[in-house]
Formats: sequence, structure tokens, C-alpha cells
Amino acid sequence: MTSKLLGSDSFQLGVCYYPEQWNESLWEDDFRRMKELGFSIVRVAEFAWTLFEPEDGTFSFELFDRALDAAHRYGLKVIMSTPTATPPAWLTHRYPEVLNARQDGVLYRHGQRRHYNYSSPVYRFYCERIARMMAEHYRNHPSIVGWQIDNELNCETSEFHADADHIAFRQWAKNKYHTLDQLNEAWGTVFWSQTYTDWEQVFLSRPTPSNSPNPHQLLDEKRFISDNAISFARLQADTIRRYAPNHWITTNGIFGRLDNHALNEGLLNFFSYDSYPQFSSLEDPNNESSLRDRKWSLNLSEARSISPQFCVMEQQSGPGGWVNRMDMPAPRPGQMRLWTYQSIAHGADMLLYFRWRTATMGTEIYWHGINDYHNRPNRRVREAARIGEELGKVGGLITGKNFRARFAFLEDYDNKWDAEYDVWVTPLRWKSRDSWQKALQERHIPIDVVYMREGTTLEQLQRYPVLVYSHATILTEERASLLDAYVRSGGTLIMGARTGYKDQRGQCRMIPFPGLAADWCGISVEDFTLCNPSYPAASVQWNDEGAAEISTALFNEVLNLESDTAEIMATYTSAYYSGEAALTRNRHGNGWGWYFGSAFTEDVVHGILDRINVSSPADGWVELPKQVEIAIRGDIVFLLNYSHEPVRLNFLESTLNLLDNRSLVGSVELEPYGVLLVQRAFT
Repeated sequence: MTSKLLGSDSFQLGVCYYPEQWNESLWEDDFRRMKELGFSIVRVAEFAWTLFEPEDGTFSFELFDRALDAAHRYGLKVIMSTPTATPPAWLTHRYPEVLNARQDGVLYRHGQRRHYNYSSPVYRFYCERIARMMAEHYRNHPSIVGWQIDNELNCETSEFHADADHIAFRQWAKNKYHTLDQLNEAWGTVFWSQTYTDWEQVFLSRPTPSNSPNPHQLLDEKRFISDNAISFARLQADTIRRYAPNHWITTNGIFGRLDNHALNEGLLNFFSYDSYPQFSSLEDPNNESSLRDRKWSLNLSEARSISPQFCVMEQQSGPGGWVNRMDMPAPRPGQMRLWTYQSIAHGADMLLYFRWRTATMGTEIYWHGINDYHNRPNRRVREAARIGEELGKVGGLITGKNFRARFAFLEDYDNKWDAEYDVWVTPLRWKSRDSWQKALQERHIPIDVVYMREGTTLEQLQRYPVLVYSHATILTEERASLLDAYVRSGGTLIMGARTGYKDQRGQCRMIPFPGLAADWCGISVEDFTLCNPSYPAASVQWNDEGAAEISTALFNEVLNLESDTAEIMATYTSAYYSGEAALTRNRHGNGWGWYFGSAFTEDVVHGILDRINVSSPADGWVELPKQVEIAIRGDIVFLLNYSHEPVRLNFLESTLNLLDNRSLVGSVELEPYGVLLVQRAFT
């Protein structure tokens, strides 16, 4: 996405608004105040199906016609949404086959949201019809610039077990495998006599005595769920483009079991993300070293991997929570502004706060917006006004510019989905991801996330001198060939335990670990063990003279050198494998393959970074404390303080803060949750 999609070179700042939830006498004042805050765009209608179609086949647009006309009078642009995340009661009552079901077949009922299934022909008919009627009606409305499809696909649940889903999955499997022999081979059904002899025997996973279904079938189920969600979205996208061809199309959220890259490339003009940093901070509230909301930057990096410039359709602006869960406290003064610039720093060219005013009824009465129930000024309103004023000055310098990073995490959907069910691998992935993110943040090294996909090229990988592919359990021949070429061409590739031993079916290869990664790693795995409190992880000693002893985590592999160019970088110093290789480095062509036989800890990551000599883009012109993140878009540098205390930065040369035109040189104090933006040329 670039700003030109919105017909403007300025940054688009806005808010989610629900005119149907408020007395019409409030609308004019609401839109006036939005404009005064510097807002230019609003999102509407994602939950308003009953307003548009109060009865089957009876359509009413009057309420939103008046609301959109009022928004237009104040110069506000509008994102219209298809309301298919909340089907009306008359629809779910008359056609219960549109409802989703638990694994045991019990239907989810009307009363919340996202209680439908994507597979129902009846639901698809009604979704296509409401999208068509809305697109036809609003195709020429002067306020509307684009559409949001549905709302947060696969949110609330990413499991589907309705009758229509079983039928759709069976057809999906037929299309993929063509014969039952091929399906049985892919799913390894000879194990435990699971072999299928008729297509009517094939279902999505159903309850089993120990809740332990076939893992290879589960991997395919996740692929099906993703394909099915994309098919559901395509129905709406195609309809809108047919009837409202001058509007752009997006959808919002990153949720499980959905290939968002395929969704974006196949259907959308750009991707949208919903940014609630306190989801991250709640994971570790008592650990000061966790960086808390700073961890959210990695989620934003993932959104950027889908769409280099994206929209934040929902930006947290206040305390969050439903009446029965997600009890997030109020953002402290300055955090709303910090999180806004965090999103922009990582690629947002448009950002809307959730929401204009906190709901006075329903499940989300504690999911606070910018305005409180009483509608009187508060500090969130004042903070929004400051942001609006600042972005009015500098937003045009930022939009359309790409994020700069020379370090990347590799990811792929097969490994992500397979690991959901794999108790040996899931903890390793989370531990390593967290350790790398923390260490790189503390060293002020920006990172990208790059997804390995069918169309990934060597040129795309070569943009990064260093890649981390921590635990690529599934490694296909095609990806292995690409990674081999990357290392040979001069790249540094770092991998961890449990690499490369599964194929694309999730079945284990009958070759030594690390499977297809062996050539560039230059090692084999002689022995291995899962670690737990009664079988603790080992300690490790770097081979450098005087280096400190450090610990592994969760899993230990004993490594053997298999290449003349491989060398041991660290050895185990405890457990029965004391003295054996734990971390190796191999020269492969012009590059290096590193392999660690464990999950990565922060100490191990720092040690590796010391030895591969990775520099920060801050080097040479500003010295930053670890509480500050550096992020770069084009020639705009964002310096973000995540601490609740002021911190000091040391500018080694005179630099101009774009937000207030203040010169920065020498020691400079940055306020709690403070933000600096500077312009700097990079080669």
C-alpha cells in the first residue's frame, strides 16, 4: 500500500466508529471533534448486518446513509465493512447449518460473534448477497474509499467442525490427493489401522479417547482451514470489485491457521493489522527484562512481511477487556502515543484507533476507546490531539517508505501449524523467538520477518547478511536447495535443535539429523534429549579463552562434526554428554552455517552476535540505552522509549528532531514513553 491509494500523500489517521450504537444527535459533534483532532478517516459497519438487512431480503440503508453524509460534511473518508462476522438472528435461527460447531459436533449458538462456518453454501449465499447489495448501494458515495472484508478472520476460533466443514474438507482432500492410496500414504494411516477405504470415511478430526488425533491429518486440516477462509474472503472481494471497482479492499488481523500472505496477494490491495500491545505485556508482567509492549514490534514485523506498508485498523487507545476476560489496565500517559509511533515505525501508512467512544452496552464495555462514556475530555483525547498535530506535520515524510533491516527471522506456515500440536517443538520455537527478539532489541538491531514460500527467491534472502531459522522441523527439498544457495553465496544462516527431520507431510525422514540441513551445517546429531525440571538442561562453555559458562534450554542435542570446514564453538559442561559439541559453525561456500543443539537463550544469542560481528544502524552517531528501540523507514529514524522512566541518549553529532524542530546533540533526555523522529541518510 502507498498513500496514493487514498488519494493523498499525507498520513491517514482515524478511528473506528459505530453510529448505530449512538443517538443520532451525537453524530455531528463526534465528526466535528474527529476532524479537530486531525483524523481523516473512519471505519464503520463491521457488525451491523441486522441494520442493513433486518429481515431476509429486506434491505435498509437509511441509518448509514445519514451517518456517511454527516461524515462527508466534515471531510472524513470512510472504510465500509462487510458485516459478515455477525450474522443476524433470523439467519442463524432459520438456517442452523450456517453455525460452526465444536469438535464433538455441538453447535455454537447466536449471542456472540464469529459463530458461523465458512463452508456452508447457505451462509456463502447470504454473505455474497449482503456484500453485493452494499457495494451496489455505496459504490458512488463520495465518502467511501475502501472496504474491510468481514472482521478478523479466524479470531475467536480457528477450528471448524460443522457438517458443512466435514464435507468441504473431504472435497479438499480429494482435490489434493486424488486417490485414497495417496491420502493414506500422506497421513501414515497404516499406523494404528487408520486406513481409509472410502471417501465417506474421511472427516476433520473428531474426539478420540486421549484427544490425540493423527498429526499428519491435523497438518492438512490447518491447510484446509486456511484455504477455506481465503475462499470465503474471495467471494466477498470479487463481489465488491465487480460492483464498486474504484474502492480498495483490505481485511484485518493476524490469527491462527490462515496464510495471510496468500490472502493478501490473492485478494487485497493491502493488509491491515489490529495492534494491541498490552496483549504482549500481559504475558510477563513481573519480568522487567521482558521489554513488555516492546515485544509487540515483532508482531508488527510479521504484518510488514505480509504487506510492506500496511494499515493498523485497530490501534489500542485505552484499557482493554471484555466483561469476562482480557483485563488490560489503562495505558500510562504517553503509551498511546508511543504505540502509535511503534506501529508507524514498522510500516503503517494508515492507522485507526479502537474506538471513538467506549461502548455502553454489550461484551466490550471495558474495551475503552479514546472517549469515555460521559463524552467529556480526558487525557486520551489530549494525547490523540498531540499525535494528530504531529502527523499533520511529518506524516507525509513517512508514508510509502520501506522498513530497513539487514537481519531477518525466517518463518513458514507448515512449521508454524505443525508445531501447534508438537509438544517437543512448540516450547523451543517460543523460547528461541523470544530470546532472539530480546537480544536484538537490546543491541538496537532492526529485524524483518521473512516467510519461506513457494515464490521465495534467492535474491529476497540475499537482502539479509544474517538469517535465523531457529527450528525448521519441516524442511522441503526446494527450501533446502534455496537455503544452501544462500549460504554458498555468502550468507550466515543460524539454526537450532530439531531442524530438518520432517518432510512436508510432517513425517520423519530416514536420514541422520539435521536432515536436509546437514550440508551447510556440516554436522550430524549423535544423541538428543528433551529436558524438563527432573532432567535439567545442560550448561555450555564457549571455546574462547576466558568466556563465561552459559545454559541451554528445553532440549539438548549432541553434535558430531561431519565436514572438514566445521568447528566447535561451544561444548557441554554438564550431564552425561559433558565435553561434547553443543554449538558449531561451518564454512560452506562463501558463507557460514551455524547450528545450536538446543533452544536459544539470550546469553547464547548475545554470544553468537559477538562472534558474527553484527552492527547497529545507530553506531557512530547516537548511543542508545537498551530501553530504546531504533526503527528506520527510508531515511526516517524512530527512537522509541518503552520505559516508564526518562532515559538519556547521547548524540555524537547534531541531529534534528522532526516532531518539534529541536536540535539534538550530546546528552539528551527522552521522556517516559517518549518518541524522537530524525531524518538521516543511509547507504
